[in-house]
Amino acid sequence: MRLNGEVSHKEEEEEGEKENGNLLPQKVVVVGYALTSKKKKSFMQPKFEVLARKKGIVFIAIDLNKPLSDQGPFDVVLHKMSGKEWCEVIEDYKQKHPEVTVLDPPDAIRHLHNRQSMLQNVADLDLSDCHGKVCVPRQMVIKKDPLSIPDEVFEAGLKLPLVAKPLVVDGTAKSHELFLAYDRFSLSKLEPPLVLQEFVNHGGVLFKIYIVGEAIKVVKRFSLPNVSKCELANVGVHSFPRVSSATASADDADLDPSIAELPPQPLLERLSRELRSRLGLQLFNIDMIREHGTRDVFYVIDINYFPGYGKMPGYEHIFTDFLLNLAPAT
Repeated sequence: MRLNGEVSHKEEEEEGEKENGNLLPQKVVVVGYALTSKKKKSFMQPKFEVLARKKGIVFIAIDLNKPLSDQGPFDVVLHKMSGKEWCEVIEDYKQKHPEVTVLDPPDAIRHLHNRQSMLQNVADLDLSDCHGKVCVPRQMVIKKDPLSIPDEVFEAGLKLPLVAKPLVVDGTAKSHELFLAYDRFSLSKLEPPLVLQEFVNHGGVLFKIYIVGEAIKVVKRFSLPNVSKCELANVGVHSFPRVSSATASADDADLDPSIAELPPQPLLERLSRELRSRLGLQLFNIDMIREHGTRDVFYVIDINYFPGYGKMPGYEHIFTDFLLNLAPAT
């Protein structure tokens, strides 16, 4: 497996030959796509589309006003749409066209729309033989009655501070809102349904692990800073802008090596392989942190379906290679 989407000199030379018209694609892969306007703008970038054409990949926008089976034929259907009606369309299409690769099955995607269930597959893993330990934060779900939160937190024995996140992940800005609660009584000000996670000090750095089939790309992003013992005396609930966004890149920052060192490759490969199998998904990313003061204790705090690949360095080569490998041999 090639980590981080590295492109060899040979591949660069072959790409140059393609540009000169000396090397023609061996096969044509037709990809039908159904993306929101926001996702289309970030993902279908001109550089990506040009490279895809040179490699023999043709993208065709799916017309949502026409029956999907009447369009194509497609080798691959790529989608990120919401709604029960669209899920039914995709499921019906899968049954009628088993020869087409659908990325990804709606039932599998739905598993990541709920923060109560998304981390369960990580909690079930034992990766102690892969040069590290992967955990999930202790958490609880509050579905209603915010006034009951203080007592429920006390009874569950969760340690402060707590990170509060919306329970449902639906792609909206609201679903990525983040709050840090220093005292349990202030939690009653929040709006359920939500997930409360114990905050783990991690040096203010988060590892965003992009998965594209078997390919793995890791980037560092700035995250919430450590909470000191003095700060534990604070009260209230503090909101934060969306952390780990591309604008918060920490890849070129001068960081303490003990904080900035990437997780071990064997650990990432095993984690990726296990989650692809257990989730039944090919396209997702993992938000992972290293417990501050340790070298090999990691926590997965979020998993996102079809993340912002357009912000991932080298995504054009990684994704086109992935699509070519999916298509049936000619």
